[in-house]
Amino acid sequence: MAHMIWKGAISFGLVHVPVQLYPATQSEKVGFNLLDKRSIDPIGYKQINKRTGKDVTRENIVRGFEYEKDRYVVLSDDEIRSANPESTQTVDILAFVDAAAISFLYLDTPYFLTPDRKGEKVYALLREAMKATGKIGVANVVLHNKQHLAALIPVGPVLALNTLRWAAEVRDFDEFKLPADGMKAAGVSTRELDMAKKLIQDMSDAWDPSNYRDTFHDDIMALVERKIRAGKTEEITEVETPRESRRSADILDLSDLLKRSLGRSKGKPAKGGRKRAADDGDDADEAGDEADTEAGAPARKKPRSTRGAAAEGATGKTRTRTGSTSGASRAAPKSAKTSKTASTSAPSARKRRAAA
Repeated sequence: MAHMIWKGAISFGLVHVPVQLYPATQSEKVGFNLLDKRSIDPIGYKQINKRTGKDVTRENIVRGFEYEKDRYVVLSDDEIRSANPESTQTVDILAFVDAAAISFLYLDTPYFLTPDRKGEKVYALLREAMKATGKIGVANVVLHNKQHLAALIPVGPVLALNTLRWAAEVRDFDEFKLPADGMKAAGVSTRELDMAKKLIQDMSDAWDPSNYRDTFHDDIMALVERKIRAGKTEEITEVETPRESRRSADILDLSDLLKRSLGRSKGKPAKGGRKRAADDGDDADEAGDEADTEAGAPARKKPRSTRGAAAEGATGKTRTRTGSTSGASRAAPKSAKTSKTASTSAPSARKRRAAA
C-alpha cells in the first residue's frame, strides 16, 4: 500500500476539493551496493577535500553555490530554509488548458489525488467536468519544501497530479543539428512517405503497458536466484564473453530500408491487420521500385509471369515452323530444338529470295 505524502485541497475559484496525495509510481530499478570483496563488508561514503585529498569532518562542511568557475557563495541551512516557499498543502489551479497542449517533454513525476473528508461528490464533479471539456489544470503546488508547476489530469476514476518541468529546464531543440522541417526541404518523396505510413499502420496496436517488461531487471533477479540456489553468493563467476553479433550491411537506400521493414512487419501484423499487411506489402514493392527509379537507382526487373513466358514461347515456335526471318527466330526460346529448326529454315528462306 502506498504511503500518503500529504493532505490538502484542490482549489480553483470558490471550489475547494479536499484530497490526499499518494505517489503514483514505484521503483523497480536494480540497486547495487559497493562491497569490500575480501570481507563482503559495505563500503561507506567518505568525504574528502578534492584538492588536498584529506578527510573533512561534518562540522566543517557547508553548502555553496558556484557562480563562477571555482568561485562560490556560501549559504547556511537557515538561509536556504528562509528562501523555501511556504508549504500551503494546496493544489492551486492557475488555468485550464487543452490536454494535448502540454508536451510530453514537460512531464516529470506523477502522483494520485484521492478524495478526503467526505469530498467524494465535488471530487467526482471536477473529474467529470474536466473529462467532458477535454481540459487539464495547470497548478502550483509545494512538495517537500519545493515549489512545482503541475498538471491536474483526469485518468479514469482518479485525478492525477503530474509535476511539470519549468520552461528553463527543457532544452531548446534549435541548438541541435536536425533535418529541415517539411517533406520537400528534407528531401523526402511522396512514395517514401507512403511506405513509412504503411509501416507505422502495420505496426500499430492498442497501448497496454503490461506487454512491456524491464528484461534487464528480470535477468539480474534470475541470476541472483541461481547464485543463491547454487550457494555461490560470495563468489565471482567467470562469464563467457558473448560472440559479437554479425552486423547487417548498412542500407543507404531509404526505399530499400522501408521495404525490408514492411516485409518483416508482415510476419507480425497488428490486430486486425493481417490481410492489410499482406496487401500493403505488395503495393509497397511497386511503390519502392518507382521510388528507386526516381532516386536514380536502376529499376529492378520484375520476373515474367508463367503465362506470359509460355505464350511467348509458343509464338516463337510457330514462327520458326513457318519459316520466319532470323530476327523472329531470335525471339524464340533458346533451346537446342529451336536452334536446329532455325538453322534449317534459314537456307530455305535464301532459296525463296533467289527464286524471286
